[in-house]
Amino acid sequence: MPPLTCFKAYDIRGRLGTDLDAGIAARVGAATAQALGARRVVLGRDIRASSEELAAAVAQGLMAEGAEVLDLGLCGTEEVYFGTDHLRADAGICVTASHNPMDYNGMKLVKAGSAPLTPAELQQIKETAEGIEGIGAPTGSTRDVSDTRAAYVERVLSFVDVAALRPLKVLVNAGNGAAGPTFDAIAEALLARGAPLDFVRMHHTPDGSFPNGIPNPLLPENQPPTTEAVRAHSADLGIAWDGDFDRCFLFDHEGGFVDGEYVVGLLAEAFLAREPGAGIVHDPRVVWNTQDIVARDGGRAIQSKTGHAFVKAVMRESGAVYGGEMSAHHYFRDFMACDSGMIPMVLVLDLLGRKGVSLAELVAARRAAFPSSGEINNRVDDVPAAIAAVEAALAGEAMSRDDTDGLSLAFADWRLNLRASNTEPLLRLNVEAKGRPDLVAAGVERVETLIGVR
Repeated sequence: MPPLTCFKAYDIRGRLGTDLDAGIAARVGAATAQALGARRVVLGRDIRASSEELAAAVAQGLMAEGAEVLDLGLCGTEEVYFGTDHLRADAGICVTASHNPMDYNGMKLVKAGSAPLTPAELQQIKETAEGIEGIGAPTGSTRDVSDTRAAYVERVLSFVDVAALRPLKVLVNAGNGAAGPTFDAIAEALLARGAPLDFVRMHHTPDGSFPNGIPNPLLPENQPPTTEAVRAHSADLGIAWDGDFDRCFLFDHEGGFVDGEYVVGLLAEAFLAREPGAGIVHDPRVVWNTQDIVARDGGRAIQSKTGHAFVKAVMRESGAVYGGEMSAHHYFRDFMACDSGMIPMVLVLDLLGRKGVSLAELVAARRAAFPSSGEINNRVDDVPAAIAAVEAALAGEAMSRDDTDGLSLAFADWRLNLRASNTEPLLRLNVEAKGRPDLVAAGVERVETLIGVR
């Protein structure tokens, strides 16, 4: 069989009909059972038009190997993580392309305990799938376990004291992805316990045609609808999710988008108030704000390579209570060290209640202290050559260098990280500074001139 092109650095993703189809999905299911020795596998899917067919094919492959398929149906990736651990399954698979274009789909996989697959384990599944020429008759079975959502909701709410929540009006934008039904279950539980919250829903019904565009609130062009709705409803804050809602994005009461690195700092502060001295994991792209908060509050800042599989591994190795990436992935020790888009929501509601100030006020001082560029994606002809050009020109001036993920150079008052994308042919640039936005702008200009995009 030809090599499978849908296997990426830490998950499966590809163009439908080219890299991924029902036949390949069935082989992946069978290969997962074989490679991991999985006898019970949790399976979920997002709302994409192709996801139901692909999930059925994965189930066919699993059952051909005698596995029991524990079917969550439509859900978020984090519900597969929870279900895999809660039901003591041997593996979990969520069929999702998250925020990728309409003609893409993919899968996110975990093993027992919702531990991430190692690169070697993912490679073994790939090689096993490539060697499968046909799927046999099913000898396994399937069981509906969608009622697991109630236990998942309890886990999410365990992160906060619902009685301490103060009255807030919250605009939530599910982006017509999978978030709507799961959010409703959480909201119902909150309101049943007397939480004084008023939720305003938009783009709430799951719809695989995505009539309001692919849900990816990280892109600036996708943020105005949420911004305008927050203002129109005079909401205290806005929350938006991507397609499989493993990422959570925040908007303040003025509709302003809160950049991910500042959310990481807020949540780090919240956890260190509960657990002094705890470890906080962060990615290498924008670090100064998080490191400053963690040092101030007596925690341990721990750096990980970018990407969910890497962060989860560091979380488990270090025992850190929380980990965050500027891309809006947030990881929690007490959630199998996995990422969740719903837990940050309840934590921020709790934080605003305890602080008694607006989200904008919480973030303003941190933005002023550590301004940053946000991640800038550039297409260049030769990514290694572009990184080498920046290294040759600037490394000699740097006070420190870090190669955890790409090239990070720190100077007296500004810092850069330049790295190749794990999933796209892009060179990603982040620049941050200490209290000086002018240094951010100058740093971006200098690097982009060196890599040939100015």
